[in-house]
Amino acid sequence: QVQLVESGGGLVQPGGSLALSCAASGKMFKIKVMGWYRQAPGKQRELVAAISSEGSTNYADSVKGRFTISRDNAKNTVALQMNSLKPEDTAVYYCNALAMRIITGYEYDYWGQGTQVTVSS
Repeated sequence: QVQLVESGGGLVQPGGSLALSCAASGKMFKIKVMGWYRQAPGKQRELVAAISSEGSTNYADSVKGRFTISRDNAKNTVALQMNSLKPEDTAVYYCNALAMRIITGYEYDYWGQGTQVTVSS
């Protein structure tokens, strides 16, 4: 099993910044991809940003140029720096990890508990 512990989030005014972080722990697993998803009320969960163990990144069009994802492979942590926040960024943000069990090579998806980000004046 891989456990994901998130921190950060909260309330911020439009145009402000917030940072999210997530730490993954789990023996016998190699974390391949880490990322952030979000789910707003009444909407489907969507990818915000993801980063591979090699450092390749992928961003949703709606956050490009405003959000930055980074990763520390040695610590199995991922961070999301969110700048120029807009009310439409309001959602529950979930940390995600694609992990490979070293012994079998099988891959599994893991999720954090979610953290609320609210952008409002």
